[in-house]
Amino acid sequence: MSLLDKLERLLGRAAIPHLSLLIVIGQVFVLLSALLGLLDLSYFILVPALARQGEWWRLVTMIFMPPSPGMFGYVFVAFAWYMFYLMGSALEGFWGEFRFNLFLFTGYALTIAVAFLTPYAPTTNLFIAGSVFLAFAWLNPDFELALFLILPVKIKWLALLTWLANAYYFAVGSWSLRLQILASVGNFLLFFGADIVQTARYRRRAMATSARRFAAASAEPEARHRCRVCGKTDLTNPELDFRYCSKCAGDECYCPEHIFAHEHVAAPGDPAKK
Repeated sequence: MSLLDKLERLLGRAAIPHLSLLIVIGQVFVLLSALLGLLDLSYFILVPALARQGEWWRLVTMIFMPPSPGMFGYVFVAFAWYMFYLMGSALEGFWGEFRFNLFLFTGYALTIAVAFLTPYAPTTNLFIAGSVFLAFAWLNPDFELALFLILPVKIKWLALLTWLANAYYFAVGSWSLRLQILASVGNFLLFFGADIVQTARYRRRAMATSARRFAAASAEPEARHRCRVCGKTDLTNPELDFRYCSKCAGDECYCPEHIFAHEHVAAPGDPAKK
């Protein structure tokens, strides 16, 4: 029994069902309250130094910080919520409630832990949500999304762009951003590292097998008939009628030119005859 199985037997009853839906509902409530002037979104961003000074709620409220509208406005926010709910529900259906809970809370805990290494830098839930996207894409690489509601794109290509974006921001970003990326990637590898290694080994074996088959197929085939005298074969001269001499010891093949003009092969101990 694996460690995950043991943990599920021990703590499975504590798992929260429909966790992705609850997070989306919480973020919708927070955003609407902020738009109505009832809440200040700055209190939902984790700043470890402020948490140490008594604003401990930031450790919890960070998960309910809604996505930033960016250049696409609140249409993008609604789409982000829909995708998080869709992919989170799919992961929960695949793994079960406990393992999906563990995946999200592990990413959350890792993000909290690395945030305290840069205590004055703000930390959000962006990369936690990104790890859900990468997990879904790993399990469903051929799932298609209608980009801009028009262009169908397989999610594995969007995941590749996400990995490239992570690499870019890791290279040029601040240490806080780098640590958040490491936390989300580390969470992904904790759950999928063994699968990635097994997949790489399988693909390497498959490529080696394909290479051997290609080499065997492209190798020059062996001739069935070869003249003992001149070396012509049914491959080099397919128009010739090769024959075997009944007077030679063993199966000796000759081309039409030499079938009657050759020195017969004698058995060991017998003199050769013409």
